[in-house]
Amino acid sequence: MFSILTKIFIKDRDNVSDPKVREAYGTLSGAYGIFLNVVLFIIKLIAGLISKSLAITADAMNNLSDAGASIVTVLGFKLAGKKPDRDHPFGHGRFEYIAGLFVSFLILMMGFELLKSSVLSIIHPEKVTGSLISMIILVVSILVKAYMYFFNHNVSKKINSPSMEATAKDSLSDTISTFVVLVSTIIYMLDVTTLPVDGIAGLLVSAFILKNGIESIQDTINPLLGQPPEKELVDEIEKTVMAHEIAEGIHDLIVHDYGPGRRMITLHIEVNGEKNIFDIHDEIDVIEVEIGQKFNCTATIHMDPIEVDSPEIKEISELIRSIAKDIYSDLTIHDLRIVPGVTHTNVVFDLVKPHECKISDSELSKIIFDKVLAAKKNYYCVIKVEPPFV
Repeated sequence: MFSILTKIFIKDRDNVSDPKVREAYGTLSGAYGIFLNVVLFIIKLIAGLISKSLAITADAMNNLSDAGASIVTVLGFKLAGKKPDRDHPFGHGRFEYIAGLFVSFLILMMGFELLKSSVLSIIHPEKVTGSLISMIILVVSILVKAYMYFFNHNVSKKINSPSMEATAKDSLSDTISTFVVLVSTIIYMLDVTTLPVDGIAGLLVSAFILKNGIESIQDTINPLLGQPPEKELVDEIEKTVMAHEIAEGIHDLIVHDYGPGRRMITLHIEVNGEKNIFDIHDEIDVIEVEIGQKFNCTATIHMDPIEVDSPEIKEISELIRSIAKDIYSDLTIHDLRIVPGVTHTNVVFDLVKPHECKISDSELSKIIFDKVLAAKKNYYCVIKVEPPFV
């Protein structure tokens, strides 16, 4: 059904790199989710009132909150699709993450309310009655929520949207929680226990909702705080750059995320310092355009000239890399150059220290300084320690 709707309402629906197409997917998915959740709310509320089941009624309210969450998601996609302006030169793409964060808090609030109601139901239990109609309604609800999970998950993969994936996880949690409600209602109908099964089921449902809310917060807050790009993206960028003859190496790659489809990529390319600077600059312009088109981003490249054929550079580079690897296997260096002097020679380079390395910057610098000086008399290391961004 959703596939049919995309054919009707989304022009050029396979061109998901287009922000307008992406916005159309998010809007249509949200509107479709609103419709399905409102229908589920109505039929579950009727079933809950008929059976006097707190768990079914709570599940109905959860569907109503899901409809509200879908409204927020639609607004998020609409606002995220606004063009850059004077006050927001990088666009409004992060509105999608903010909307997802708001939805996550709504889910948490619903989970806490259900938790409180379930505890009261366990303390003061009321008799629950089941009927064939309520059973059918719950089964239909499970099937619909399972369907919503699959179409939201597929849309999330298609347009690479964390907020849509959070919506998909919410639908999956709802599927499981409604199944729990169905089981508890059947137990009541069979009259096999005197335990407050309705309240216990409500606790289980609230646990699923709270878990989903916490996971949704993590999914939406990470890109707001800043997170490393996917390894596949990093590898593909490096492969694209290194395919050009002028590139001797790449480092300081940073991917700035201003919302899905709104990236800025900056990086440094090591080039042969003996080649014509105008030719190098022209080639770097070509690489920037290629990266921009290939990854739908704005690319900025810094040129680092290095001595490619110097035996002295090669020797000292191998020595320092060997020393760094012995200290911590994932330490890397770049931008190494030699500055000769009257009394000593400075070896200037950047040292990339992984976040997991617990050795202090000053201690690392001292260890490398002393080891290089012991191996190469009068060679003083000037080290800039920096964190990785990928």
